[in-house]
Amino acid sequence: MPSASTPTGYSSTTLVKATASVLVLGVADDKVLGLETAKSARTALEDVARAIEFSGKAGSTARVAAPKGFSATSILLVGLGDFDATARGTDAAAKSHEVLRRAAGNALRAVDGVDSIAVGLPALSAEAIEAVTVGAALGAYRFIDYRSEDSDKVPGTVTILGPKSKEHSAAHATGAIIAAATNRARDLVNTPPLDLYPESFAQRVKDQGKERKLKVSVLGEKELQAGGYGGITGVGQGSTRGPRLVKVEYSPKGAERHVSFVGKGITFDSGGISLKPAASMEDMKSDMAGAAAVVQALFAIADLGLPVRATAWLPLAENMPGSSATRPSDVLHMRSGKTVEVTNTDAEGRLVLADALADADAENPDLLIDVATLTGAQVVALGNRTSGVMGAEAARSLVTASATEAGEEMWAMPIPEEMLSGFDSNAADLKNSGPRPGGMLAAAAFLQEFVSEDANWAHIDIAGPSFNTGSAFGYTPVAATGAAVRTLIQAAKQVN
Repeated sequence: MPSASTPTGYSSTTLVKATASVLVLGVADDKVLGLETAKSARTALEDVARAIEFSGKAGSTARVAAPKGFSATSILLVGLGDFDATARGTDAAAKSHEVLRRAAGNALRAVDGVDSIAVGLPALSAEAIEAVTVGAALGAYRFIDYRSEDSDKVPGTVTILGPKSKEHSAAHATGAIIAAATNRARDLVNTPPLDLYPESFAQRVKDQGKERKLKVSVLGEKELQAGGYGGITGVGQGSTRGPRLVKVEYSPKGAERHVSFVGKGITFDSGGISLKPAASMEDMKSDMAGAAAVVQALFAIADLGLPVRATAWLPLAENMPGSSATRPSDVLHMRSGKTVEVTNTDAEGRLVLADALADADAENPDLLIDVATLTGAQVVALGNRTSGVMGAEAARSLVTASATEAGEEMWAMPIPEEMLSGFDSNAADLKNSGPRPGGMLAAAAFLQEFVSEDANWAHIDIAGPSFNTGSAFGYTPVAATGAAVRTLIQAAKQVN
């Protein structure tokens, strides 16, 4: 088992009888929730909370010795803010579930090396149990694979407490699968590029696909050159570690709908000959977060047994300034038949995506989504926590609705008609560097040229949300976040 992950269990044991080193309980409006039938224990605990002036502000935690009446050794109080346990309606329920996710994540980030943790947040519905499970498992994430002395920081057993029913235990199992997929995506993004490069990335996917008996196909350098994948080969030819195109297929019997995901997989982005500044270049190991998201979402779809055909396309390349690197003014012959003049080798993600999108679109899926850490303009427009979604109106709406349900922040953005003219080239059909301001929208306009006019296609730019360079919050750690995994899974559910 990877050292970064902690699985969760499920139990219907009452809160006061839970025998754990730490029992997690939620506080809102100065009241401890979930202890309505254990009034004396609740009164004693609320007295303690008042004594330390813990009011239940969202994001706050406080660990105290368990008062008389509890079987747990200690209690971690976690603030729920303005949580409404009786929320009704899609938007209100989604907000309530996200409060629970973040609270569970805050709680699990606050405990290191604890033997046993029981999470007793006020989750009465099956959907709420799923949310708590996801939040707890994501909050328990620690990436310590390259550390020699931090194994003691991984939380021990984590048990989610909730009602006794098959529906609730099934919801916990679903949440565990979703969280595991997100954490696997985080593992990939956090892995140093010395160890994660196109060939090794492809091998990891093959190994995980084999575990699930999925079909995994890999095109190497010779196949890519022979197949006319000028975008992928053009970006990857400056590295001694050549590019790959990975295709993963999940095809359950009877599936009538087909979703296809394409993820940008630049395992390290130096900028190529258009070299990036040295500052923060180390974060460019995260430029394959889109590929990590789409493949792990597909694995989760398979693990959940969703009745939908799903395909993931991973164009993988390392963008380096080697002696054989693509030069500004070179013209690439793309998989679609179009030609692209390279005017900026640091606008490489759209080139590898274009080749993979052409193949994905050729299969005429019911829903086509690409995910990419594509533009710094996304951060300028929407910040570090909100992804931009562009594309066909139906696909864009489905993605944003799925994001709300999954608890991810995404915002619909347009593809203005005038953006495409900024890619006019005297030497080729298009050039790869477009107009600014509006670089996020322009990049989407470029990609739109590589899907059919009637494609139900959406483009998700996760440049900021994919890699947290600030402080940890909620269930989100520093570094890789696993952005878009949960939204893609939810989108696959909605396609049925």
